[in-house]
Amino acid sequence: MFQQLPDISPAPAKALFAAANGAVRAIPPSFPLDATVAVNPFLGQTGEDLAQASARLARVGGVRLTQARPAYAAMVDKGEIIEADLQAALDDCTHPLKPASLSALNVALRLDGNSPRLLPTVADLAARATGTDWPAIIARCVGLWAAGYFDRGQALWTPAPGASAFAAWREWATHDLTPELAGLSGFCRHVAASPDTPERALLRAADSLGLDGAAAGTAFHRLLVDLGGWAQHARWLLWQAELSGGSDGTLTDLLSIRLIWEEALLTQLPSLRAEWEGVVAAHARPVEPDADMVIDCILQQAAERAHQRGLATLLPGIEPTQAAERPWLQAAFCIDVRSEPFRRALESLDPGISTLGFAGFFGLPVAHRGTASDLIEARLPVLLSPRMHSHACTAPHKDTRQRIAARAVRAFGRFRQAAVSSFAFVEAAGPFYGAKLLRDALGLGRSNGPDAAPVLTPGLSAADKAATAATVLKAMSLTRGHGRLVLLLGHGAHVTNNPHESAYHCGACGGHKGDVSARLLAALLNDAEARAGLPAHGVELPADTLFLAGLHDTVTDGVTLYNDAPRRSHEADIAKARDMLDRAARQNRIERAARLPGATGTNLAARARNWAEVRPEWGLAGCAAFIAAPRAVTARSDLKGRAFLHSYNWQEDAGFGTLELILTAPVVVASWISLQYYGSAVAPDLFGGGDKLIHNVTAGIGVVEGNGGRLRAGLPWQAVHDGEGLAHAPLRLSVMVEAPEQAIADILNRHPGVKALFDNGWLSLFTLDQGRIKSRWRPGAGWDSAGMARAA
Repeated sequence: MFQQLPDISPAPAKALFAAANGAVRAIPPSFPLDATVAVNPFLGQTGEDLAQASARLARVGGVRLTQARPAYAAMVDKGEIIEADLQAALDDCTHPLKPASLSALNVALRLDGNSPRLLPTVADLAARATGTDWPAIIARCVGLWAAGYFDRGQALWTPAPGASAFAAWREWATHDLTPELAGLSGFCRHVAASPDTPERALLRAADSLGLDGAAAGTAFHRLLVDLGGWAQHARWLLWQAELSGGSDGTLTDLLSIRLIWEEALLTQLPSLRAEWEGVVAAHARPVEPDADMVIDCILQQAAERAHQRGLATLLPGIEPTQAAERPWLQAAFCIDVRSEPFRRALESLDPGISTLGFAGFFGLPVAHRGTASDLIEARLPVLLSPRMHSHACTAPHKDTRQRIAARAVRAFGRFRQAAVSSFAFVEAAGPFYGAKLLRDALGLGRSNGPDAAPVLTPGLSAADKAATAATVLKAMSLTRGHGRLVLLLGHGAHVTNNPHESAYHCGACGGHKGDVSARLLAALLNDAEARAGLPAHGVELPADTLFLAGLHDTVTDGVTLYNDAPRRSHEADIAKARDMLDRAARQNRIERAARLPGATGTNLAARARNWAEVRPEWGLAGCAAFIAAPRAVTARSDLKGRAFLHSYNWQEDAGFGTLELILTAPVVVASWISLQYYGSAVAPDLFGGGDKLIHNVTAGIGVVEGNGGRLRAGLPWQAVHDGEGLAHAPLRLSVMVEAPEQAIADILNRHPGVKALFDNGWLSLFTLDQGRIKSRWRPGAGWDSAGMARAA
């Protein structure tokens, strides 16, 4: 980030730096491949509604933020969207450009809207004038440099290690003859003569380009969007720095770099100036949606109304029942939508089984070091910072041997990939390595067993153990009625030859598997000191309750149980639970296979081992709702694996602290997931990860398509599309909470950033009463229950 200038600085310079910082905030972060988590691609636009964001991203990215009109027309023709949905969406819209009537909206539904108008860069204008693809040349040159500069261990050589991005690029660019060979003569001299700080370079380039404070905002945003995933990775660096109270200037360095390219091209081609001045004038105009954008947003709202209407029929309310007997088995799953069908299958097997949902890091903000690893993994939501540390508990001599072995494997890998020794490797090891390839292709290779049990570093005092255990149990609404056996099931995904593997893991665990958090919590809740202190916190645990951690593999539906502290008294319970989990897995595989192209209930494990499988599972595709309520609200509903289910009982939440946590953490994380799938489906060229078939891992942080160029952030096309049509219905998340309206409103007023998500329509909010939809949050107007029968 550019720092605030002193008061004596000229106003135009302040305006330009403010515009640059605003453009930086408009870019979403992209997390590296080793710990990929979903990110809301509209993170910088949540202060605007969808229509306004559509106008902005049309200008800087050339994309529409809704589906094409024929998609909505098809939903109307199938009866999925009905007249009441269209009318309700039209009534919700307050924009002056909205259609005057429902009949006018129906006419517009059958017409093609205007295509988004992307404002060109100087590079775009130069390409038209010269016939040379300057945007592609810039993407290739910047991508080649960035792949080395940002490398996290994949490259054998990196340029200017330790230097800032701007300084490293200037050193590189003064020796890169690619632009000159393409026709941009004197580019190396131009870079060498440019100011040696990004701030001064930005000011000089902006002056040369005629950009002032009014035009610079979207002009700068346009250039950062042009850098694709490289800009988003730099935004991640800023995100990480700010989590620890610092800052990072890499993204503003990239903006200055891109401006120097623009400046050089306009200097080389002065005949473009008149046309470029027209572009600058367009950037200076206010960002406003046109009538077509408003109509498209109304149609999107109607599609969401239709889904909410369907949800209302799936939530028939809680039926009066006799007091339930104590369950012999309780299973706590992550709120991930992939858990919903497994929970349904497990509960169907035995009335003595109950399940609940909670964020998969199980309330423990842990940074973990695995066996024989030097890496520290933040296994918690990316909105939080670690407050605990853990490591795999192994014997010191065993850990040392494993570290040496791991380093030997890394060294062997680097030798195999090196520019010269790779040839010797092929000559010497080729025939023997072929046997390994064959074993791996047939799924016969050795697999790593479970990691050693994690332990906290350092440990907690008896009082801290009890306080932490009580806090987690209250947040889980698990303060009474405990079963004899309670499973804490994290989740992960086993896939092969998939650079986006971590994206299938637990988002609440920072893109890692949920086993560490589950095992740590099980150990804490079984700890004698923790349990002795729980009554003082208002929590009573039966003496015979045993907590057992496990890991649900969402590709195969296999569940691994970690009996880290065996008790002979529970051997029969665990064996019975093991059988129930296996039966539920078989049942769930049959349901899941119906959605996956080419899948059957028996071949999902093989798909996990298949090097060529581009769709081992659907991940969170289809996610559309978040429900925070007692399990009784959803227990009789088949939600098709489309809902995040968070257990919550407001009557046991004194002061509504747990409700505040749910609305400000899990709901926000779920919105990031939902909106990343939404953006990757409606605007794949800008927000999607491209085609898996031509991906190449670059710098250890992301993928490019082919052999270079822009880094691709977001979900691969195969994650949202089945080859014939979208597998993910692009709907913004509907959040349904069983809690008093005033308590929810008070929390939103304390958290304006979260409130903006609902007020600007990025999320819809409902209250439930006894399992039925009671009221809807109306942006700027509070709760509305009068129209629920018609509108929801």
